[in-house]
Amino acid sequence: MARRKRVLAPEPEVWYDGKPTGSMLLHGMASTPVAGPEIMIQQPPVNTPQPPGNVSQPPVKQPAKETKKKEGSIAAKLHRMVIRRMFWGYFWMNLILIVTTCLGYVYLEADKAHFQLRRMKDIVFSGNSIETWTVTIKGRGESLVMTPGSALQVALQVLVVLGAFELLSLLRVILFDRFPIRRRLKPLREMAETAQNISDAQWNEEKLQNLTYAISHVDAESPSDHVRTNDRELNGIEKALNDLIDRMRDAARQQTRFVSDASHELRTPIAVIKGYADMLDRWGKEDKQILEEAITAIRSESDHMNTLVEQLLFLARGDAGRQQLTLQQTSLTAVMKEVYEESEMIDKNHSYEFASDGGEVMCYGDAAMLKQSMRILVDNAAKYTTVGDTITLRVGISQDYRPFFSVQDNGIGMSSHDVEHIFERFYRSDTARNSKTGGTGLGLAIAKWIVNRHHGTIMVQSRPEIGTRFTILLHAKETGYNEAVVIGA
Repeated sequence: MARRKRVLAPEPEVWYDGKPTGSMLLHGMASTPVAGPEIMIQQPPVNTPQPPGNVSQPPVKQPAKETKKKEGSIAAKLHRMVIRRMFWGYFWMNLILIVTTCLGYVYLEADKAHFQLRRMKDIVFSGNSIETWTVTIKGRGESLVMTPGSALQVALQVLVVLGAFELLSLLRVILFDRFPIRRRLKPLREMAETAQNISDAQWNEEKLQNLTYAISHVDAESPSDHVRTNDRELNGIEKALNDLIDRMRDAARQQTRFVSDASHELRTPIAVIKGYADMLDRWGKEDKQILEEAITAIRSESDHMNTLVEQLLFLARGDAGRQQLTLQQTSLTAVMKEVYEESEMIDKNHSYEFASDGGEVMCYGDAAMLKQSMRILVDNAAKYTTVGDTITLRVGISQDYRPFFSVQDNGIGMSSHDVEHIFERFYRSDTARNSKTGGTGLGLAIAKWIVNRHHGTIMVQSRPEIGTRFTILLHAKETGYNEAVVIGA
């Protein structure tokens, strides 16, 4: 007699909170409720291989038909809501119109008959048709009889026309507005599908590790070193990261250069003051000439340091957004005339001319800030113009109907290379750096910041040994923000 072979069915696999926890035997727990997260017992079929516990299953993607079905149900709900709102809106509008018309008719008839409605006691309706319908309002000792037949016929005709129009509107919404609603919901559906696709995407751990490795091995000191993974799928991320790294490097270079230049500019007056203080300590107590020379030099260098610190604070407040401007309609002609008169009074070494193209030129700006930019340009022209030469100040209207002012000199001029950098902080050309002008190298940077805040344009025309002309184009009224454009020639 053949012995039957006993085949044991595999143990049920237990999933805890959506994850397999291995095989275990449950005795006497089939009908016992369990508190806490849901425990689902699945009986896998015999001889069916199970996926390993450490392999994550890809998420189930929602079918496109089901997504469109949900979109259709949402569109249907919105469609029904629009229809209900239109219906009840028309209903209450018609009701209010009918009541208002009836009350207005009664009030007019009572006014004609000099009947006081507040004495009304009773209303009696009689008649078998609209033509013979009579309304009698009984008061104290008097009555008002109205036959509103013709008025009712006109009101009914108007109501029929209005009702037909409302009915057509409702039919149009019922028949044709569902599709526009679905069309307007399409971008939301596409956005939801895109978000779902992104969440369903399987991110390659190896790509993430390669990107992390490439970022961590970028040499911050090398200007040519960038993130490189040699992976086409990561090209967009690489480009964004490399652009960010380049901007950070540029910002770091500008900060380093600014600190270095500021330190250099402050070091010179401090050294001069210290030298004269030492000289005073040795010989100034007895020699009056040395005492006066030292006092004059220390006062001059102190003024220079004060000017430098004020300009640095101005730019720092401007960069932090704390430099406020009072923008309003301003007479550009009047402001330029003030600068012209001040320059003539202060500077006796140059000849100044004022020219105006037409009458009074108005612009939209801050008068004090514009005056400061004019002074900077005039001081800059005086520094690099030979004694006795002429400096011309002009205001007018440009060919594209924009107010402008310009400062022109017959000084040493600049090369095209210098024109590209003159608005950088602490920049001075070699010729200017070797001359004894006493400038800080921040004036033109401040002028450009002021023009930026006025949404203006700076035009620079310069030729070596011929001269330079700065032209500032402004706006006659408030306009959108555009950074000042510098045009060199």
